[in-house]
Parts: sequence; structure tokens; C-alpha cells
Amino acid sequence: MRIGTAKYTYQHDEALFDSRTQYAWLAILACALVAFPFLANEYWLYLACLVAINIGSATGLNILTGYTGLVSLGQAAFMGLGAYTVAVLEGSLGLPVLVNLLAGGAVAMLGGFIVGIPSLRVKGLYLAIATIAASMILHFVFSNWTSVTGGTAGLTVAPARFFGIDLDTAFRFYWMVVPITILMLLGAANLFRTRIGRAFIAIRDRDISAEVLGIPLLRYKLLSFGISSFYAGVAGGLWAYFFRSITPESFPLTMSIFFLTAIIVGGMGTLLGSILGATFITMVPEALKLIVGWLPISADATLILSPVRTIVFGLLIIGFLIFEPLGLQEIWRRTQRFFHLWPFRS
Repeated sequence: MRIGTAKYTYQHDEALFDSRTQYAWLAILACALVAFPFLANEYWLYLACLVAINIGSATGLNILTGYTGLVSLGQAAFMGLGAYTVAVLEGSLGLPVLVNLLAGGAVAMLGGFIVGIPSLRVKGLYLAIATIAASMILHFVFSNWTSVTGGTAGLTVAPARFFGIDLDTAFRFYWMVVPITILMLLGAANLFRTRIGRAFIAIRDRDISAEVLGIPLLRYKLLSFGISSFYAGVAGGLWAYFFRSITPESFPLTMSIFFLTAIIVGGMGTLLGSILGATFITMVPEALKLIVGWLPISADATLILSPVRTIVFGLLIIGFLIFEPLGLQEIWRRTQRFFHLWPFRS
């Protein structure tokens, strides 16, 4: 039973979606996702697949940084672990796609557990530096463990196969990456309705108080690192299947900054922020390409685009921290409230 916003059953209070309006919007969104690949061209399908991969990785980073309060600049390195794991398993054993992706997530999770060990002693800037050091170590491994990673030449990945069909186009790949990303989002949404997710939030808000209340900090910090890295590993595996060629330079430190920018711009500590931020930040380089293409510049545009993109990411972080620290998700919520009250506003 429900009257207004009051909830009278435990099941209703625990429901992810609790109104007919929400279910209606979900149905519209599902129809749009199904119809999109039949209406979009190859370029927009490419962007849609890339956005889905980035949403998965940004969600993982948001679990660690937004919900647990642990800053990490190693997300790209964990994606690399997942990507190389998928590439090796696909090339050597030819295992099913889902097995490879889960294995990539598991290897990245193991790396996350190891990198998360310093989190009990250090936090903030010092923890960020520790994760940068870990990413540099992994980059060294990717570059020099030639027998496994192929060294600087990298590895080539065969296209993913489902039921004997090669997912070798953006149209076909879309039908794998979008459902997996949705499952990752649903998993994260349900995580924070459990004891583990609430422990993460308690650690973020006041870790000393959380420890006094009986929350073992090391266990839950390591678990947060592990879950975040698992998401990054799966996203990295999808990245490998999508681009089908990986090198150590595929996962630079700037990619980690990209994902940190995404959750800051989108809104830390919210899944909607992960979605909006990853989508927005993925589209920024595409917009920059158009702008640079319009400018009367004779030099190669790609030489200009890389530093300009880094500058833009930095400006976005500074701008949102100053003017809208809650990110795009707060702008969306304010817009919702405005239209909800619009007929009665003075």
C-alpha cells in the first residue's frame, strides 16, 4: 500500500523503482535503446559502444571514489589488466566471451586488492600518488613482459563471438556491450542497498566513526578497491573486443584522469552521475575534433587535439568543483524539480 510518498511495506521501500511513472520511463528508454542501432549510422553506433564501455568503468571508479571516498588514478591500469587478460585468453584458449570478461574482471580485482593495501595508512593525495605508482608499474609490465603482452607491439584480439556470430561491427557489438553495461549498473545500484554498500558510504563520511561502529576498515577498503577494479577489468575486456588491438599506450594516465573527470563532472556518489559524466566526457573530444576541424589550422589537427583535450578536462574539473560541485546529476535533479513545481512557481 502506498499513499503519496509514504511506504508501508518493506518490499516497496526496498524497490529500485517504486512508481508507474518510473516504469513508464524505463519502458521508453528500453524501446529507445532497442531502436537506436537501427536508426543510427556507424559513427553514432561507434560512439554509443564507447559510451557504454566508459559508463561501466566510470561506475567502478565512482564506487571507489564517490561512494567510499578513496581517490584513485589507476583506473586505466586496471582496465589494461582486464584487456590483456581477455586478449591472452582469447588468443591462447579461445574461451567463451563471457568467461574471458569475467576472468579479466577477476584479474583486475586481484590487482585492486594489492593496490588497495596502502589505503589503510594513507588517503587523499597520498593514496592518489600510490595509485599512480601502481599504474606506472603495470605500464612497465605491459611494455616489458613480451612473452605474454607482446611488449610495445601489443596484442591483436579476435572479434567476440556469440552463437557463432562474429561481433565485428559496431552494430553487432552494441547488442553485447549495452546489456552488460546495464547489468553492471544494476549491480552497483543494488550494492548500495546492502550492508557492504552502506559500509562504503560510512567510511566515506567518517572512517573513524565507522571503525568505532564495528566496520573493519581494511576489509571494506580492499573490497571497494576490488569491486571497482572488477568493473574496470570488465570494461577493459570490452574495450579490447571493441578495438581488437591493445598496446601499453592504450591505457595511459590521461585515461585515468578522463574517468576521474567523468565522475566529478557527472556527480560523485551517484550512479546517474556516472552515466551523465561518462557520456558528456566521451562526447567532449568529439566536439573538440569538430571545433579544431573548423579552425584554419594548417598543421595536423591530431597534434593539437591531445594537449587541448587535457586542458579542457582540467578546466571542466575546476569549473564544476567551483560552480557545480554536485555535477550534472544535480543540474538534472534541479530541472526535474523545476518542471514538477512549474505551474505553481511565482
